[in-house]
Amino acid sequence: MRLLVVEDEEDLVDALRVGLVRAGYAVDVAYDAPSAHEKLQVNTYDLVLLDLNLPGGDGFELCRTVRAAGKGGVRIIMVTARDRLDDRVRGLDEGADDYLVKPFAFPELLARVRALLRRDSGGGTSVLQVGGLRIDTARLEVTLDGRSLALTPKEYGVLHYLMTRPGHVVSTEELLEHVWDEHADPFTNTVRVTVGNLRRKLQEDGLIETVISRGYRLREPT
Repeated sequence: MRLLVVEDEEDLVDALRVGLVRAGYAVDVAYDAPSAHEKLQVNTYDLVLLDLNLPGGDGFELCRTVRAAGKGGVRIIMVTARDRLDDRVRGLDEGADDYLVKPFAFPELLARVRALLRRDSGGGTSVLQVGGLRIDTARLEVTLDGRSLALTPKEYGVLHYLMTRPGHVVSTEELLEHVWDEHADPFTNTVRVTVGNLRRKLQEDGLIETVISRGYRLREPT
């Protein structure tokens, strides 16, 4: 899943990026409101971590603009030092899905991210399961028929995205949008190579199917 961190505190941005990447997310960063607005217009994000006090704009206004543009699919967590009740109420009324006050514990932030992203996959817990394939998103553990799999962050990201859409064809472009960050080269074969490596680790032919000229599909159990 691909996240956008909108925050002007560089030390906090660095810490968030490291932690989120380790948790299997692709992360882009915007240090001011105009940059965030531009990235939101160009790229597709699953979730935005949004500060309120930003150079060149206001987090409330940015949130309102995102919702007015019809981007209801992107989840927004406001992450701010502004802890007044009226700020929290306004943030939720402007379209935020959650509101987290600084300072915060990183495990709580991760839990809130997972909870919001589960809404789109229809999952009720941190565990995704398709047949014998199981991902515990809280522990970053992947097993197939009880066998533990050691995956790279990108292999984990591809598998996680496919498991939220079992039986559906997912294009290469969609995987690039949701699993890789803005620095990915769309003209490379990085998706094909990652899927190939993932298939070898799964050691089960046909679990991830190639649909010619369309993309990839995680086979549902029959």
